[in-house]
Amino acid sequence: MTAWYYSDTQRNRLGPVAAADLALLHDNGQLAPEVLVWREGMPDWKPWREVMDEVLGRGGPARFAAPAPVDPALAAREGVNPYAMAEPRSPYAAPSAAVAMAPGVVQGGRVVYAGFLKRFAASIVDSFATTILSYALLIPLVMVMGVGMAGLSGLGPDASAGLGLGMMAGIYGVMLGVPALYFGWMQSSSWQATLGKRMADVKLVRGDGSPVGFWRAALRYVAMAATFALTCGLGALASAIMTAVTERRQALHDLICDTVVVDQHAYTATGHLQREELNTASIVVLVLYALLLVGVFAIAIGAGILGASS
Repeated sequence: MTAWYYSDTQRNRLGPVAAADLALLHDNGQLAPEVLVWREGMPDWKPWREVMDEVLGRGGPARFAAPAPVDPALAAREGVNPYAMAEPRSPYAAPSAAVAMAPGVVQGGRVVYAGFLKRFAASIVDSFATTILSYALLIPLVMVMGVGMAGLSGLGPDASAGLGLGMMAGIYGVMLGVPALYFGWMQSSSWQATLGKRMADVKLVRGDGSPVGFWRAALRYVAMAATFALTCGLGALASAIMTAVTERRQALHDLICDTVVVDQHAYTATGHLQREELNTASIVVLVLYALLLVGVFAIAIGAGILGASS
């Protein structure tokens, strides 16, 4: 028996159901022509009107009454699913508890995972954003602590050392805490993406395609920072290689936190809009970053030559 899936007006996946169940929905006017359906073997979700012949047989649609018009907006306001399975249900339909996915998550279609270049372009934008946010807090913090240390300088070396340690703890707390809050908040929002990921048309999800929560997204950044720091940067190299060669393009911190970075249309009813290639914004960011690196190296080489000649 072939298992079919279909979506409702809120793009929630429903199923699996048998072909006979789809025919029953069509017969009862509960399966509109534009509803997306999918089964194993199909590369993407397709409108019901394009595959109804396969389920109903050639000339099948003519045997049924025309579907009653459905106003999805009215149905949504009334809390009614116009595509709900008619009772009685088929004895072959799987129990509803067998599928426990978050609302809006559509399984079964092709998934485009974000590779190294997409993720690197996103990280450039996010690094720029978190640096601005961090320094916006660090500058006044250091000024306040500096004034405090100057005022308490007469308390002795022990007090000065304690204030120095407190300043370092505050600086490192901001440097780690601000990005963690940034990644946690943005990637658990309706965007499911930071500014950089949004620019690159990708998003962060759980391994099964469901949205991530705040703490998982925040701790993912902490895991990334920890792997980089504890391995003296080798973790960054390993993660870069993994995002280029592994099947799901997962970095070390993705494996730790059960997350994947995918196209923004993945696990939705618009999965056919996914793109393997870089978008224009990502290309522009990468080119500008490359030009910046070339400029920095040119300045460094020029300074070295001038220093040697003098």
